[in-house]
Amino acid sequence: MKKEGGTKVGNFLRKIKDIAPDVLEMAANITGIDQLKLLSKAIKGSDTITPQDKETALALLKMDEAEMIEITKRWESDMVSDSWLSKNVRPMALIFLTLFMTFVIFTDSKTEWNFDVKESYITLLETLLLAVYLAYFGSRGVEKYKKMSSK
Repeated sequence: MKKEGGTKVGNFLRKIKDIAPDVLEMAANITGIDQLKLLSKAIKGSDTITPQDKETALALLKMDEAEMIEITKRWESDMVSDSWLSKNVRPMALIFLTLFMTFVIFTDSKTEWNFDVKESYITLLETLLLAVYLAYFGSRGVEKYKKMSSK
């Protein structure tokens, strides 16, 4: 079974990767709305993707962009909230998952403890860590960029 994740358009392009590997490579590096716009130009300008696949990819791209905009709005509203928890939930999740992963790695490496982690848990933890790291550090970069560009 192929692992899916990331953006909807990235998952779609992964299915047609033999047709447009350069566009798929660009999709893999998406971390924000500006990169989605660059990907849109690459899809529109590709002469290897069929018109029907372009249409599908661009529709999925619009869905991904709308999702990113809504997430950004939610995070911005969290930051102006009076709640300590809403302002700190991302760093707390990052710290917890990092410490938990370190604990799992340590206990799993001790052969005399006979501690074995199921593959499904490793996959779940890997997905969660990746999502949290990308969301935290990616969003922090976007926030800093917005502050710098508004000055």
